[in-house]
Amino acid sequence: MPEPPLGLRERKKLRTRGAIQKEAMRLFLEKGYDETTVEEIAAAADISPSTFFNYFPNKEAVVFTDDLDPLILAAFDAQPSGLSPIAALRNAMVDVFSKLSPDDEAVMRERMRLMAGEPELQAGMLAQFADLVRQIAELMAHRVGRSPDDFALRNLAGALLGVMLSAMLRATEDPNADLLQLAVDALAHLEAGLPLEWTGEAKR
Repeated sequence: MPEPPLGLRERKKLRTRGAIQKEAMRLFLEKGYDETTVEEIAAAADISPSTFFNYFPNKEAVVFTDDLDPLILAAFDAQPSGLSPIAALRNAMVDVFSKLSPDDEAVMRERMRLMAGEPELQAGMLAQFADLVRQIAELMAHRVGRSPDDFALRNLAGALLGVMLSAMLRATEDPNADLLQLAVDALAHLEAGLPLEWTGEAKR
C-alpha cells in the first residue's frame, strides 16, 4: 500500500533541513569544520540559530544525518525473498541512487569527505557504521531465517557495508567517478569472493 503524499508542512520541513545541510556542507568545506559556527550555518540557510536547533542538536548531527540510509534499508527489505543478500542490496542501491538529484549526490559526497577527513567526526562514523551493520543483519535475518546475532550473518553484513563504504570513499577522491557504478562494482567484487590478482611475489 503506497504511503500518503507528504503535506505542505512536512515538505517545507524537509526543504528547510535540506537547505541547512547543504549550506553547512559548503561552509565546512570552505572554512573547515571546526571554524564554522552554528550561527554562520543558520545565516547561510536564512534561518535563526534557534530554528537550526529545531532540526539538528549540534554541528555533528548535520554531517551524520542521512536520509538515504532509511531509503536503502527499506528498498533492501522490499526485495524478493529469493534474492541473495548481495543481489538484494545491489537492487536497493540502484533503486535509490538512480533517483538522486545532482544536489543530493553532491551533499552525500561532501558528507563522506568530511567524515573521513575530520578526526573529530571519525569516532561518530565508526558508531554509525556499527549501527548500520546491526540494521542490515536484522533485515537479512528475516530473509534467511537466522538470528540477527548469528556470527556469519554479522560478518556478511559487515562485508556488505565495508565494500559500500570503500566505494563511497573512492567517490570522494574522484568527483567525476560514477557513484552508482562504483557501488555496483563493489558488490560484484564481494559476490565474486573478493578476488585479488597477485603474482605471488611481494615487493620489497
